[in-house]
Amino acid sequence: MIETVLCGAVLGLGLFLLLRALFPPRPGLTARLAALDQARDGEGVPRAPLIAPEEDVSEFRRVLGLRLARFYAARGWEARSVKADLALLGKSFEGFLATKLLLGVSGLLAFPILVGWLTLMGWGVSVQVPLWSALVVCVIFFLLPDAQIRRDAAVRRRDFRHAVGAFLDLVSMNLAGGRGVPEALMMAVAVGSPVTTPGALNGAASVNGAGPAPGSNWAMERIREALANARIVGITPWQALGQLGDEINVDELRDLSAALGLVADDGAKVRASLTARAATLRRRELAEVEGKAGERSQSMLVAQLLLCAGFVIFLSFPAAMKMLGA
Repeated sequence: MIETVLCGAVLGLGLFLLLRALFPPRPGLTARLAALDQARDGEGVPRAPLIAPEEDVSEFRRVLGLRLARFYAARGWEARSVKADLALLGKSFEGFLATKLLLGVSGLLAFPILVGWLTLMGWGVSVQVPLWSALVVCVIFFLLPDAQIRRDAAVRRRDFRHAVGAFLDLVSMNLAGGRGVPEALMMAVAVGSPVTTPGALNGAASVNGAGPAPGSNWAMERIREALANARIVGITPWQALGQLGDEINVDELRDLSAALGLVADDGAKVRASLTARAATLRRRELAEVEGKAGERSQSMLVAQLLLCAGFVIFLSFPAAMKMLGA
């Protein structure tokens, strides 16, 4: 009975894929509306990200990922949070989709492996156990990239916020020196960027004493590239910062873009706003560090209590067994 059901399921899946290949679905309403909006705005292609992905994928994964991305776009599945995490990590959405699909398919290999192992061991177990086990492994493998991307992006986003705090300090210092907002932004990111070599900039960093935190140069490089691309695209630097904040889902950059867009002509108000924002970021980071330290202290306390409980049980077990007459 199980073999008949499996054969029927495989046959039905094959017929379904054949019909989908012969009669592809029409684009959805969301895709058509997006194409109309692009044609009305005069855009032939969607807006490219400010920072190109750094991931290098194979040709097979690239083609597979492009097809999956078109499948997502045709059905209006935006996956904004995943795209923001991938943009922050410098990975492509197409490669991510291809990895998820390939890992999910590879999880199905657990079915023949388990069947062969049970056959070699001589255990008369039904085929349902390996089948459901393979499906569970397939689901786990399919969700593993999401968990990894979310974990890595959370770490890098925290480091990026730390770099934004240092960037705000540098911008306020440059504004205090009499520079305008665009010049202050470029000079601040040049001081914090690892590609800067002029001695004047290095001297300014040593005098100000507010360079980027260790390990945050990559964040300054992302901001520098976004500001440099703003000149090519023809937008203001604060608009480029807002687009970068939308792309990598960093609220601090969006707030900075909105503040600079409102008061770009008033240097004193900009300096006061940037100083207050930098102080807020530092307090928030300090609160997060203190919270994590408290969580680790509680974990250590629980581990010590469990160790003490195990030691007490180890000492009292012989006496308890002797009293019970065992």
